[in-house]
Amino acid sequence: MAKDEYYDQLETMTPDARERYHNKKLTETVENAYKNAPAAIELLDRIGVNPSQIRTLKDLEKLPVTRKTDLIDMQKASPPYGGLLAIPPQDVERVFLSPGPVYEPIQHSGIQWFAKSFWAAGFRKGDVVINTFTYHMSPAGILFHEAIRDCGATAIPMGTGHTAIQVKTMLDLGVTGFVGTPSFLMSVIKQAEDMGYDFKKDFVIKHAWFTGEMLAPSIRETLESDYGIDTRQAYAVTEPGGAIAYECYCKNGMHFMDEYILEIVDPETGKQLPPGETGEIVITPIHNKTWGLIRFGTGDLSSYNTDACPCGRTAHRLTGMVGRASDAVKVRGMFVIARQAEGVLSSFGEITRYQLVVSRQQHRDKITLLLEPKDTEIDKKKLCDVINGRFQDTCRLKIDRFEFVAGGTVPEDREVIDDQRTWE
Repeated sequence: MAKDEYYDQLETMTPDARERYHNKKLTETVENAYKNAPAAIELLDRIGVNPSQIRTLKDLEKLPVTRKTDLIDMQKASPPYGGLLAIPPQDVERVFLSPGPVYEPIQHSGIQWFAKSFWAAGFRKGDVVINTFTYHMSPAGILFHEAIRDCGATAIPMGTGHTAIQVKTMLDLGVTGFVGTPSFLMSVIKQAEDMGYDFKKDFVIKHAWFTGEMLAPSIRETLESDYGIDTRQAYAVTEPGGAIAYECYCKNGMHFMDEYILEIVDPETGKQLPPGETGEIVITPIHNKTWGLIRFGTGDLSSYNTDACPCGRTAHRLTGMVGRASDAVKVRGMFVIARQAEGVLSSFGEITRYQLVVSRQQHRDKITLLLEPKDTEIDKKKLCDVINGRFQDTCRLKIDRFEFVAGGTVPEDREVIDDQRTWE
């Protein structure tokens, strides 16, 4: 493979060089957090661990896993950043927001590495790339935009929705690359076909980069075989700062980003698991000094392998997402946390029981809310509108369908979120 197919030299480090690099960066990260982030100081002092004891990947097992719900509680107790900010507040360039809410401070200098996942997907100078992630307080839009630019490509800040406008923009500007979710690209293609276009003939999209939801094998086959679009996917987590792993042209797993230390651990014990065993993905960012966040548990379950990849990249590879380890479910690229959803729904005295059902219809995630009303004569439309408003304010997603059911339909011992999706 030609040298210019790699975005940076980290991608082809030898195992020994990678271990030395990670150990050095981990040491610096922990020392910086302990020096500057009050929450990290409190954590290490409470468990009796000195920063000098954290020097290697294995040493991380001495520390507990911090989860999304912990971040929410920490930021409520110590606003705005939960004691995890490790730089002076005036040095924060941007603040993003993920459901919780969780505020995420960013320094621009710490995200240029993100571009390597787009580079591996084939984006280059001369490409025109439409970015369909939101450009509001969610980090995806602007971070992906800048990564596209770092590859030399032209970035179109399209955002979500308005499929007819997406179609016209792609056609008028000769868009060659798509960034978004696979289900949204399928929706755009369907819209184009409904408008009378032959998508493969009339459009010039050749590369698609996906994150936010699983890329089902059947969708990949459709996009690549029927429409001639080369697809790549990346695994991204907002709290630690962005894309964590990414596919190369071999599409045999997602290479770890060397700007993070990734562990696969037993969700109950936090102990690291060997290659091939399924566990929770735990992340420690080592690429900048903004966050004092160490061992963040994503709640996502996966495994990894250490086999050599024909592309020449030498990092280990995630072998695919297989589920969730906690009560948070990712829907349309956003986490719905059961505790948050329950906080919203339990506030309505008109409801006896409820359950959120997540399904997959026509390659799109759907949220249905089952409701057992106390009084069948209530104004159902008004109630649904109020519930949806509060749900969107808290969980940042819209409920697609409401279903009023008879008493006893929803089991008393039910899960708040019933994820019924299959990926075939």
